Amino acid sequence: MALTNKPSTAVLDLAIVGAGVYGLAVASTHLSSHPDADITILDSAPTVGGVWAKHRLYPGLKSNNVVGRYEFSDFPMWTRRYGVTAGQHIPGEVIYQYLEDYSAAQGLRQYLRCDTRVTSISERADGIWELTLAKAMLDGQADVADNSVQESVILTEKLVIATGVTSEPFIPMYPGSKEFGTPIVHSKDFAQHRSLVESSSSVTVLGGAKSAWDIAHAFAVAGVHVDMIIRESGHGPVWMSPALVTPLKRYLEELVLTRFLTWFSPCVWGEADGRGFIRRLLHRTVIGRWIVDKFWWVLRNDVETLNGFDKDPRIAPLKPWCDPFYMGNGLSILNYDHEFFDLVRTGKITVHIADIERLSGKKIHLSNGKTLEADALFCATGWNPTVSLPFQPPSLAASLGLPHYDADDEQYFAAADSEIMAQFPRLKRQPEQKAKPMPGSVEAISETINKKPHAPNTPYELYRFMIPVSHTGKRNIAFAGSLQNLASTSSAYIQSLWITAFFDSKLTLDPTDRESKEVRRETTLWARFGRWRYPAGFGAHYPDFVFDTLPYFDVLLQDLGLKNKRKGGLRELVEAYGPKNYRGLLDELKVSGRGTDLKNEL
Repeated sequence: MALTNKPSTAVLDLAIVGAGVYGLAVASTHLSSHPDADITILDSAPTVGGVWAKHRLYPGLKSNNVVGRYEFSDFPMWTRRYGVTAGQHIPGEVIYQYLEDYSAAQGLRQYLRCDTRVTSISERADGIWELTLAKAMLDGQADVADNSVQESVILTEKLVIATGVTSEPFIPMYPGSKEFGTPIVHSKDFAQHRSLVESSSSVTVLGGAKSAWDIAHAFAVAGVHVDMIIRESGHGPVWMSPALVTPLKRYLEELVLTRFLTWFSPCVWGEADGRGFIRRLLHRTVIGRWIVDKFWWVLRNDVETLNGFDKDPRIAPLKPWCDPFYMGNGLSILNYDHEFFDLVRTGKITVHIADIERLSGKKIHLSNGKTLEADALFCATGWNPTVSLPFQPPSLAASLGLPHYDADDEQYFAAADSEIMAQFPRLKRQPEQKAKPMPGSVEAISETINKKPHAPNTPYELYRFMIPVSHTGKRNIAFAGSLQNLASTSSAYIQSLWITAFFDSKLTLDPTDRESKEVRRETTLWARFGRWRYPAGFGAHYPDFVFDTLPYFDVLLQDLGLKNKRKGGLRELVEAYGPKNYRGLLDELKVSGRGTDLKNEL
């Protein structure tokens, strides 16, 4: 039995679970406003960084962001210091070092508790959070026997969950897995199995997401043959765009943060940019929707032409099956030093469109009759849709707006769906979805065993993608980074300002009057919107958006009483936003001494 230390009578001001970009931003902002606060930052990894933690890095790993677009606005990533140049996609080791330096510069290291796993989270009757902690183990390490695990308990007034939405990896279950005899590894753990590059002659990568491309590329450039399997019953390969697109040769990440281009994306919070008339014209009229369709056709055609999918049958299988209009952050970027498609043309990577039927000794048997030999199988198969956070009792997670199954929730979605379709008739034309659940997934189990256990049928439902509706009055918990977009650092910074103001009661959300119903309505509307806007991404499960990022920032800044249009003139419309445009927001907030009273806004 684990040895448990009783909690100290001292209660922390704030505990943050997760030392990635969002957790660090919240800690820095909170301490800037409350320099004497007693806080802690917990992470199961041995270092800061989250997805960029040191143990997850490997040679060739890069960000989709170029230099200048993955940094905190008040802490530039100086090119000379980090050895990077303008226009370069940032290497993973540089991002890790940058976040280490940020932690030091902001005085966060003294609050860090790495190698620490949160094994239980519960809320007391008085609103204090109780967290049980234990020593964490790196993925792939042997488990420690229960009787040797030292646990401790901490108490905190406020809690921020900053673990993101991709924390529990999913590996499919195939017949013969036990007899396969070679490693079956999730893409998350590739760095820990990097030695297979030297010891393998052929490996197989399952999946069409960006992580699958990354692993295939890493092995192929090292001289190891790669069989890349894209499930015939799946969603198909991800959209991989050249860094520079359109005839103007603009960076893709610049396009999605250029204000006038955001108008071409239907968005329920889009009118926060003050261009409601233009948005209604584009999305509620026949001619407007024709213009929107042409915009997305140009974007799609440009990527397809640059990649040359239709010019070579060997790379044709990598042509996406779904229009990029419906894709969230699956719209990714070719950021490799070696041309990926050349590796396919020369046979170093072979692409198969088929399902895995079974495994046997070092062999993978496909539905098309082919058998592949492999020294390892890497699964770029995503993440479990269930919430892995250890809330106690388990029903607490559902009350906090986290994904769960509820047979009665469908009736609440109907009103939201009706409002969404009234605003954006284009979304009635949904892509055909033929994908089947992967073997061993929650969805697959739900289909075969009397519908139990049920797959979650509700997405993340958090007000402003951060606050559980049930706790708006308590102001004692927030979720940072429970979304995905292409502007992570700006998103983390702006969310940290909003969360801090919310905790400090500068954003009023009274759960007892009429506006509580409006908060609930809007929260459901925003959550349900992803189901229709990004069905080829993860919009049905959590906020996953691209061209809607800038309007989201507009909403949060307006809540805080801060200026959201920060360029002026024509530049406001045609020049891309970046971290530097949000420089000084914290100082502006301190000067104003307040945020907007949301009670009066609803």
